[in-house]
Order: sequence, then structure tokens, then C-alpha cells
Amino acid sequence: MPRVIHHRPATAPEDRDAVAAPGGSVSDAFGRPLRDLRISVTDRCNFRCTYCMPRELFGADHAFLPHGALLTFEEITRFARIALASGVRKIRLTGGEPLLRKQIETLVGMLAGLRTPDGEPPELTLTTNGTLLARKARALADAGLTRVTVSLDALDDALFERMSDSGVPVATILDGIEAAAAAGLKPVKVNMVVRRGMNDGQILPMARHFRGTGHTLRFIEYMDVGNTNGWRMDEVVTGAEIVRIIGAEFPLRPVQARYRGEVAARWAYEDGAGEIGLITSVSQPFCGDCTRLRLSPEGRLFTCLFAEQGHDIRELLRSGASDDALARRLAGVWQARDDRYSERRGEAHRDHKVEMSYIGG
Repeated sequence: MPRVIHHRPATAPEDRDAVAAPGGSVSDAFGRPLRDLRISVTDRCNFRCTYCMPRELFGADHAFLPHGALLTFEEITRFARIALASGVRKIRLTGGEPLLRKQIETLVGMLAGLRTPDGEPPELTLTTNGTLLARKARALADAGLTRVTVSLDALDDALFERMSDSGVPVATILDGIEAAAAAGLKPVKVNMVVRRGMNDGQILPMARHFRGTGHTLRFIEYMDVGNTNGWRMDEVVTGAEIVRIIGAEFPLRPVQARYRGEVAARWAYEDGAGEIGLITSVSQPFCGDCTRLRLSPEGRLFTCLFAEQGHDIRELLRSGASDDALARRLAGVWQARDDRYSERRGEAHRDHKVEMSYIGG
């Protein structure tokens, strides 16, 4: 059953009146705290995955953001520091492909030096397609990255190259995963988006490959992110189906979530060979526990992966605004948040959802 939240009226304070709750933390209109900040550092990617960034719409003539429009590392770090004071405890770098951003390890080092009000470092992670990970893993770890999540939708080379439209062999991604683990960025999480009729035949091969490796394989239901992937409900392979498929060969048992807002439902192999995760935004929405705020490459805040518009903070960052002004802006955006798109998917049609290649997953 979907994890549905009990709704109460939104307070939606104006930015100038918004204040952080005692201790600095803020909650949204449904009482969901701000805990996770996902920072997209680029809208560029060297893949053209059919469910995210199809080449026919993101071809050679596509206008990506100019470098001058991107937030600088200093601007990102300043906002992240304010977000930590407002309750954030986990920061994830995304894209696009974040490893395409030059000197990304410098940003990692800057963010790793931040502290929460309790003096603790944030959990600092990064999601990547893995193509550049083998050469970057050690530098990222040395800079202070905690761990990585790698996207891999198939082990079959022909299918993988067709889905990613990249010409990159699977071995490159697997080498990146092992390099990350060797550098201490573990456990490595491996994300597989499952699309019926496309790569659902890879569910068991992927499970067999990653069982017992120490890596955590996570299956993601094909979602209607953005407006360009041609999403259809009949192409969704549900988490329940995936559990049945894997469980028929390798018995599974459910595992308790580690914390509120954990994205993936956890299932462990009964023989002790590790666990898998299931991200079920379509069949079992988890809006009620969503604690994630997203920052776009050029400085817009999005309160939902399926949002249609963001809230500009770059102007404040570049106009000499004080930290207090930025904190009030952040609090105002979050306290007015009433998103629950996945719970209302059948009734909440949106024509201009933000693209995942721009804002990150």
C-alpha cells in the first residue's frame, strides 16, 4: 500500500517572515523536515539514456547552460552551509553527469569541510553513470566523498549501449564500481531503472552478478520524470514483481529502514549474501517521508522531482544578500512546500515537469 501522509493546511509563509524552527531545522506544510540536499552541478551528460535524455531531443544542437550561468563552487558551498544550519544532514552531487564538471573534487573538498550545528560532517555522496569513475574515484575519496551511487541498467553490452546510446561498454562501468570500492567509497550502490519490454530480462542477471559483492543493487521503477521519455504505465515493472522474480531464485526477507525518508525499501538475501533495494515511486509512493530539496546547476530550488518550476536563489547569492536573507528564503520555500505528486499521479497532470537530466534523480 502507498505510504500516504495525513495532510494539514499549508502555512506558506512569505520569505520575509519565514523563520527556522528551534534548533535551525525547518519543516514543510505537511511536517516533513528538510534533511537531504541534492545539488545538480551540470545539465550535461555523455549518455543519452532513452528514459532520461533521448538523443532526438538532446542532440548536437541542444542548448545547454553556459558555464557563466552555473553556480560557482563557492556559491554552492555557501548555500550548502546555510542548508546544513536549516536541518540538512546529507548532500548528494548529481547532474547531468557530475564528473563532467571540471575539478569536481575541489567542490567535494569544500563541502566535506562543512559541519552541522552539532559539529558533525554531512554525509556526502555522488551519483554517476560511472564512465569517469575509475580515474576519479581516488581523488574523490581523498577530497572527502563518503560514497557513490552508480547507474547501470544492464549487463548485456548490446542492450546497455542501446539504452544509454553511448557506445560505452559495461566493463567500463564495472571497473568504475570496483575502483570506487577500492578507494573506500563503499558500499557502492548500483541503480537499475527497469522498463518492461526493454531490460526487465536483466533483473536476475544483475542480481546474480552483485550478490555477495558487498555492493547494494537497487531497482528503480520506471518513472514519468520530465516530459521527454514517453512514459507509459504499462512499461512499469513494480517493486513487488521484482521481489517475486528474484525471490524465486534467491529467497528474500524485508529489512527495516535505517531512517525516516530512506528512499529504497530494503530486502536482504536470506542466505546472508547482501541485500537489494527497491525504489517504488509509482506503485508505492513515499511522498509522506520525502525530505529532499534539489538545487539546479544555475541556482533554482525544486521541492519535488516532478516539479514544474523552481525558486531562484542565484540572484540573492550574486546580489550581496546576507546569510540571514538566504536562510529566510530557504525556510520560506521549504515551509510552503506541499508537493505529493506521486501520491496524486492519476489526478495531478503536469505538462512542464523539470527534466531529470537537469535536476538529477
